[in-house]
Amino acid sequence: MLRTGILNPAVLSLLARVRHTNTLVIADRGFPAWPGVETVDLSVIDDLPTVAQILTALRPNFVLGAVFAAEEVKTANPPEKLARHLAALDGLPLHFESHLELKRRVPAAIGLIRTGDTTQYGNLVLQSA
Repeated sequence: MLRTGILNPAVLSLLARVRHTNTLVIADRGFPAWPGVETVDLSVIDDLPTVAQILTALRPNFVLGAVFAAEEVKTANPPEKLARHLAALDGLPLHFESHLELKRRVPAAIGLIRTGDTTQYGNLVLQSA
């Protein structure tokens, strides 16, 4: 039995399949379903869990080479919400691009973790190192 770290078997399975330069998506509650991309839905209620909470949980087990976020996240959210969202990215190589470009990365992802996050354009594409 696992005692610490990530306990969800579906999330652990996704992480175990990520290799060098593969990607994993952490999505907000409004992100569209993506046929062909395995999705683990962790959403419970609004903002539970958040993208930042999932990223914080993944960081000890995931060697990140780059993180991609939508440029629109910076203008679509109140400053305090944006600060909470981006805090989990501290020290990571973050690249902003249009949300349309970000969505073009999704079909190649190993999987997608859906959250209850209400941060507009709060989706992240994590690329392994």
